[in-house]
Amino acid sequence: MPHHARTVLTVRTRSDLPAIAGLIAILAMTCILKDVALPGVLQAAPEGASRKPNVILIYTDDQGSVDVNCYGAEDLITPHLDGLAEAGVRFTQFYSAAPVCSPSRAALLTGRFPQRAGLASNAGSKPGSHGMPAEQVTIAELLREAGYATGHVGKWHLGYVPETMPNGQGFDFSFGHMGGCIDNYSHFFYWNGPNRHDLWRNGKEVWEDGAFFPDLMVREATTFIQRHRDRPFFLYWPINTPHYPLQGTDAWRKAYADLPSPRNKYAAFVSTTDERIGQLLQHVDDAGLRDDTIVIFQSDHGHSTEERTFGGGGHAGPYRGAKFSLFEGGIRVPAMIRWPGHVPAREVREQLATAVDWLPTILELCGLDPASHKIDGQSLVPVLQNPQATSPHARFHWQSGRGLGGAPQWAVREGEWKLIGNPRDTSNQGPLTQDDRRFLVDLTRDIGERHNLAAQHPEVVQRLEAAHDDWLRDVTGAVND
Repeated sequence: MPHHARTVLTVRTRSDLPAIAGLIAILAMTCILKDVALPGVLQAAPEGASRKPNVILIYTDDQGSVDVNCYGAEDLITPHLDGLAEAGVRFTQFYSAAPVCSPSRAALLTGRFPQRAGLASNAGSKPGSHGMPAEQVTIAELLREAGYATGHVGKWHLGYVPETMPNGQGFDFSFGHMGGCIDNYSHFFYWNGPNRHDLWRNGKEVWEDGAFFPDLMVREATTFIQRHRDRPFFLYWPINTPHYPLQGTDAWRKAYADLPSPRNKYAAFVSTTDERIGQLLQHVDDAGLRDDTIVIFQSDHGHSTEERTFGGGGHAGPYRGAKFSLFEGGIRVPAMIRWPGHVPAREVREQLATAVDWLPTILELCGLDPASHKIDGQSLVPVLQNPQATSPHARFHWQSGRGLGGAPQWAVREGEWKLIGNPRDTSNQGPLTQDDRRFLVDLTRDIGERHNLAAQHPEVVQRLEAAHDDWLRDVTGAVND
């Protein structure tokens, strides 16, 4: 499109709508007459605006690729997430930067590949465990420098020493657990002994014995919003559900009583999660902040098939893989964004996008300068503006965990091609052999990743593996054997 001056339209109140609608009609007719495409109405906060937008970043835990009604789940009740999608943009090809908890969170908060963020595997869950290096720059630090109040409520799992806990990584306020997961009533670490309590407010241990942790997260998040309603705030809300233990409320357990196990237990926790998200969003509306607040939602990676979750319960739809796997079901996740009057409503985007993109997207939408240090994410604003925009990533890389023969599991996506090195299928949809150590698929023809094309296209395997080696040298200074 030729370069033209752009007219920016920003809806402030409902009373503006008739006048703006008329102006849009005039501009559209002018553009038709001049053979000029009408720019999208998506617009960042104007420079010098009286108030920057608030940002709420909701990050669920172990929620499967299609485990929201609007993503195709026919047996789940998720009206609040469906409503969020209806009021904003929903992504159908959105990826976590890792198939496991801590690296995915490091990537989200820094806008960097987990390897560049210094946390390529899970952080420890014991006090004194180190995690993401303190020198990493988080979105909380960038927004705090811009005058935002910053809050963390929920799961952390990025370090368990003061400098790597939330208050050391840019958050003015923090409430939640520092390790990988807790029992939602006792707030003790869930996996194994020795028994240890894990509930903290601003670095000090607190006790709320018997209180349901999802309700505590709603309480603390809404209190934070109320406290800072008169200034811009950033709330990072990494809720620890529907991660095991699967402790949905009694009402939702009864609602799903006819589903087979373990789907019934998991579904009850998904709807419990959706209900709490609805409570938070209702508080935003009641506080009169809906139009002033960017709401972003994403799952951290695919659903779990671990023993602790009864071997499954979640669903990846047509995709192979689950948590810990670099098949699509481990890394393709539900994601959406809402900002009334700025982000289109009732729209879907099919472009490849990733969790590292939220940081630069938030900065641009808030009218702030781009990050001055090296990040790997790209702003999604052009994609939000235009459903025909190209993906910000011609190629994307993952490396996580251990695969066949003790070699690291890795993957690279380029257009329709996806190459997985040392794949691991935690959904157990078929055997993998030594011949599958390089697993190549054409996702446009095989979304279920059932057919390995590596032998038919050795030149593609060689090219993508060389590209991945170059990437690995860039982010770590090393290369795989």
